[in-house]
Parts: sequence; structure tokens; C-alpha cells
Amino acid sequence: MKTTTDQDISKVIALRKMKRNALALLGFAVLLFIIAIYFKIPMLQAFSEAAMVGGIADWFAVVALFRHPLGIPIWHTAIIPTKKNEIGENLGNFVSEEFLNREKLEIKLEEFNFATKASDWLSEEENANKIANLVAVNMIPGILKTIKDEDVKRFIQVQFAEKLQSINFGNWVALALEPLQKGNVKDQLLTNLLEVMSGELSNNKDLIRKKVKESTPFLSFGLADKSISEGIFNGLQEFLDEAKNPESDIRIKIDEYVYDFLDKVKNSEEMRVKINNMILDFAGKKEVQDYINGIWDEIKLSITKDLEKGDESSIKNNISGLIQSFGNGLKEDAVMIDKINNFIKNDLLSVLLNNKKVIGDLISSTVKSWDGKEVSEKLELEIGKDLQYIRINGTLVGGLIGIVIYSVEWMYHYFMV
Repeated sequence: MKTTTDQDISKVIALRKMKRNALALLGFAVLLFIIAIYFKIPMLQAFSEAAMVGGIADWFAVVALFRHPLGIPIWHTAIIPTKKNEIGENLGNFVSEEFLNREKLEIKLEEFNFATKASDWLSEEENANKIANLVAVNMIPGILKTIKDEDVKRFIQVQFAEKLQSINFGNWVALALEPLQKGNVKDQLLTNLLEVMSGELSNNKDLIRKKVKESTPFLSFGLADKSISEGIFNGLQEFLDEAKNPESDIRIKIDEYVYDFLDKVKNSEEMRVKINNMILDFAGKKEVQDYINGIWDEIKLSITKDLEKGDESSIKNNISGLIQSFGNGLKEDAVMIDKINNFIKNDLLSVLLNNKKVIGDLISSTVKSWDGKEVSEKLELEIGKDLQYIRINGTLVGGLIGIVIYSVEWMYHYFMV
């Protein structure tokens, strides 16, 4: 279905106005003809007769381009709608042969210097803002609406799972723990850990007593609570204090256990598989999957809220800044400018020339696919206003020629006869 824009409406109004002007001038010629006949004014009669003939003839010629005059299917009228296919073929051939010509195109491309003009245009803040606004207002929201959330979430999940499975976490853990087997790093770390545990034990002494009290028989009437809790606390504290001593048996056993664990992580494939499986199992939990699904929702919401800020949008301003930076950088990079110009001159030009027949056929087939009546109406809307001047000029020129013919005839009869 055709859509009518404000610009089309203004063109229709202008076309109708010019048609009325041309018709009014023809009507004035008819009026002059009637006056000349009534008052017997030969020169005026000659002018008006020729003006009417010229105006009507040019009206016929103009109308015959777009439709049958007065609806009568006269031969060689309604040229555009009836000859649409031939016009399309001729237009396609004309473009492919005349425009897509290597010599002509190379000269034009050399003169144009596309890369320099593009860099100058892009470096202007106003132009960069126009592009950024187009991207921020039309492209990004359109993409967000087009993309299905379920597809994006599924894609993120698949990519996340594939990345996790491709990572050997066992190797990472082994590599991270390897320094602990060298020097005093392991001893110092273990000592610090024992210090923290000892401090936490002291800070939670009351909690230990409370837990012991809740666990002792009710019939003891609390007599055993204190001794049991003190025994537990003192035993744990003595254990930790002894473990702090690097020479103690407890510390030696802990060191052996830690060394054995590090050795298994480093050298045992079975241990590495266990570590990988443990991490993958954790990643497969519902809470983790829900968090991954929420990533896209958060990204989408953040983008939408930012774009709603208009001129204050960080995304829009960053895009504008990137475009300006690209333009400024391109202006100062003579090598890149030459590469772009050479690409357009050689590669792109070769593509156009190698496919010029395809381009011509595309133009031809496109024109053929148009509705003849719509094409005629569209062309008349675009050029019909100017064609009305042919009618006006035909009326005026015809009248002047009528006067010239009358004058020549009068002089012949006056001087020669």
C-alpha cells in the first residue's frame, strides 16, 4: 500500500497549482479568440488561434507521457506505463555502460578522495552525534526488541558451560598451590591460620559453653556443664598452641597432610578430576543457573535505562566519542587513508565492474516489478510541475508565432499584391 508523506502532499499541491496556471493561460487565449472574432481584430485572432493550438498540442504531449489524453487510448500515448519494461531495460543498460565505466570511475574516485572526506565528516561533533543518535535511538532498541530473551539466556548458559568444561581447574589449583611447597610460605600461612583459629576459639568461649549445656543431660543440673566446656575449650586451645610450634608432632603431621594434599593436586589426575567435577557440579546448581539467567536481564535493563537519558546517555556519548576519535585518527594516518582510497579504487571498483551486468539487470528487473500506474503517478508528481511550463511556453510561443505568420502574410499582401 502506498504511503503519503507531507512532502508528497506539498508536491501534489504545487503540481495542481501549475496545472491550473497552464489551463488558465489557455482559457485566456480562448477568451482573446472570442474577442478577436467579435470585434474583428485580425492580429489578435492570429495570436489567439496559434496560442490555442500551441497550448493544446503541448497539453497533449505532456499528458501522453503519463496517461491516455481524455482517457482515449490513442496510439503512442501513456508512454511511461505502457513502455515501463523497455524503460527499465534501457535505464539498466545506460547505468551499466555509462556510469560503471572504469576510466570515468577512476577519475572521479581520484578527485573525490573518499577517505579524507569521510574522516573530516566523522571528526565533526555534530555528525558524530547524528550517527550516535541513530544507533542509540533506532538500532540498539530495535535489536533489543528483535532478540528473544530466551535465546540469549540459552546462549549464555551454553557458552558458560562450554567454557567451564574447557578449563582444567585442577591444573589451575595445582599451579596456584605450588608456591606453598617451596620456602616458608606454607609454614607462615599455616601459622597465620592457626592464630586466627585460636583467636576465634577465645572469642566464642561462651558459645561453646552454651552448646555444651544444651547437649548435657538435664538431670546433671548443670554440674557437668562447666567442667565439660572447660575441658573442650582447654583441649582445643592446647591443640592449637602446640600446632603453632613448627617442631611439634601435631605440626609435623599437619605439614605431612598438607604436603600430601598438594602433591596429589599437582600429580594425581584423579584429584584434578575431582576438583573439576566439584566446580562443575557447583556451577550446575539452580542458584548459579538463575544468576546466569539474570545476567542478560540486568544488561538489557541497564542499556534501556541509559538510552532513556537522551543526550545524557553514556552509551550514546561513548559512541559519538569513538566516531570522532576514529575520524581524527584517520585524518592523521596517511597510510590508512591511502589504503582506504586504494581499496575503493581497486577492490570495490573491480567488484562493481565485474558485476555491472548484474547491477544493470537488477535495475531493469526492479523497474519491471513496479506497477505501471504507480510509476506514472510518481514520476508525474516529481517532474509534472516543471512539465507544465511546456504547456505555458507552448501557449505563449504559439501565440507569438501566430503574430509572426500574420505579419508576414500581411506584408506580403500589402507590398507584393
